[in-house]
Amino acid sequence: MYIDSRTTLESLHNMNKHTFLPEEIRRKVQEMGSGGWTSRFRWRKAHVGTTGNELADKLAKEASSKTEINISCNRIRKSAIKRELEENSNVTWEKEWETTKKGSTTKEYFPTVAECLQTKINFTQNLTIIVTGHGYIKSYLHRFRILEEPDCTCGIGNQTADHKLLECGTLVEERGRLIAGVAKTGIWPIKTFALIKRHYKAFARFAKTMHKINEINPVKKNNNF
Repeated sequence: MYIDSRTTLESLHNMNKHTFLPEEIRRKVQEMGSGGWTSRFRWRKAHVGTTGNELADKLAKEASSKTEINISCNRIRKSAIKRELEENSNVTWEKEWETTKKGSTTKEYFPTVAECLQTKINFTQNLTIIVTGHGYIKSYLHRFRILEEPDCTCGIGNQTADHKLLECGTLVEERGRLIAGVAKTGIWPIKTFALIKRHYKAFARFAKTMHKINEINPVKKNNNF
């Protein structure tokens, strides 16, 4: 049997491929083998005047133009179902992300779900703290009464994720390297979403060194902490 589709031929030869059509063809071949037939598949270049190939193309075009045609295959590929479910889930996720009142800090870095899914990110602990504002940050720990004061040790203001990124006096050198990285293709100050989208490497390096300086020494509020 001659096939003018290399993709189909490769799928038939690749036994790790278990999509519907290749599996159905293999099943038919086995049935024919049980009846004494020997089947071989060969590639044939399309549109070069081969009679059988040109006739198959002609019949396929005629069939595609008919409004009424007998159904020869009424199954849907698993990959198509999976893709549709994924697309529907992403649409629902996007709507929920747009309307939720939570995650305001994270929204600044990821305005849309689509952009987040398209961005390859290694979410380390420090990077997660910056983009969520949660974790080992004094203002966050103070909010849950783990620390008595939210003040940053640099003396400028409350220690928040944005404070560490933009103002903290003990991170001047680290911030300088981040600004230098941004300056290669942009201007500081920069929108937070652009730090992820355009300057991820410099931003990730800043996050990595962020907690080496200005460490927090929690003050116990009770004996259970």
